[in-house]
Amino acid sequence: MRLTSKGGLEQRIDAIEEAYEFMLAYAAQGVTGEEEGGSATEVRDQLSRAENALGGLVDLLRQAVQTEKLEPAACYRSFIEVVEQDVQRSRAAIQLVLAQRAISSQLIDNLNALIHLRALLTDLFLIDEVLKLQRAS
Repeated sequence: MRLTSKGGLEQRIDAIEEAYEFMLAYAAQGVTGEEEGGSATEVRDQLSRAENALGGLVDLLRQAVQTEKLEPAACYRSFIEVVEQDVQRSRAAIQLVLAQRAISSQLIDNLNALIHLRALLTDLFLIDEVLKLQRAS
């Protein structure tokens, strides 16, 4: 049950996942971040898309529980609270990286390793799968 409206859950999860995959490749390039254009520009674009995708994500999850009348609602609400914490922490880290003049491969490698970002990705994969199962039943 991926909410597919404009800016919906599916698009947000995809944007976050695509940014993470790009960051993995970027981290392996060994760039200083001082380079003009190319992957240095693209990493900033990917991070911005991911950061934007995090905005409103929790509200979409809450809306899905309500509109789809998912039960037991308390279980969903509890897990969404976990997601909310990981969103806040991941978003803060992404914003910190975006605030830097240069984004090096090493900086991105450290962001990739951040437990909050990895937890968020796992949160999203889990809730997405649960919602798909609910839709199928």
